Amino acid sequence: MSPCVEAKGVTVVIHPADEEKGDPRFNDVKEILKTALEKTVTEFGPYELRASRQHTNGLRYLNNLANGYDLNVVWSSTTEDKERNYLPIRIPLRKGLLGYRILLVHKDKQDLLKNVRTLADLKKFSIGQGVGWDDVKLYETNGIAVVEAKYSNLFRMLSYQRFDLFPRGINEIFSEFEKESAQNPELVIDENILIHYPWPYYFFVSQNNQILHRRLETGLKKMLKDGSFDAIFWKYNGKAIEAVNFKNRRIIEIQNYLLPKATPLHNPSLWFHPKMK
Repeated sequence: MSPCVEAKGVTVVIHPADEEKGDPRFNDVKEILKTALEKTVTEFGPYELRASRQHTNGLRYLNNLANGYDLNVVWSSTTEDKERNYLPIRIPLRKGLLGYRILLVHKDKQDLLKNVRTLADLKKFSIGQGVGWDDVKLYETNGIAVVEAKYSNLFRMLSYQRFDLFPRGINEIFSEFEKESAQNPELVIDENILIHYPWPYYFFVSQNNQILHRRLETGLKKMLKDGSFDAIFWKYNGKAIEAVNFKNRRIIEIQNYLLPKATPLHNPSLWFHPKMK
């Protein structure tokens, strides 16, 4: 049965499985998805929510979505191409938090970053990224050299100095460092700079699944209105935001040339805005 078909009046919603078993990176997004479905039972009926059978990367999940195979909703950063090929729900799931990046670096390189103040300075370093991540194109279009590898290998590669910097979202870096530092004791979290670029993260469904699109959009709007969306945001991200120390970091702004024109940048209620003073 196609994942887009309802089973006995129940909407079956199949989301990506974790790329690596036990990977906690998307627990917040999964909770948002479940809550949005829960809040729309009255209008759209009961649902069944489960993970896809495959443990793979975001690029493969998008291909499966296009082919109607194994799942019917994905979460992903947005680009013009994605919004042409899939239906986005234009409510940034992490309020743009993933666009605020702190750097994992080798301990021997951390002093070098004390002199980084501009994008031109940043271009002197190479950056590690996961295979198929949209950030690869973003950094490359800004003139920064990128080394691609499987996500789980990037920490060890940074330890071996195969590249210089591994930018991570502020909602990711502290838990990842705690998890990886025992095996990679050469790694440290840079305390000098913060990279920022607009980076909305959306739910996407296939173009022929208007009903699920409408249901998720309805549920997310309800969550924004009743405060449950922000409650989940702060539940998962509050401690990391406090730990960033925004006031003592230099922000390096990077242009996101992949950003679609329809991105709701002018609605401040949808985005996280750090306190810099």
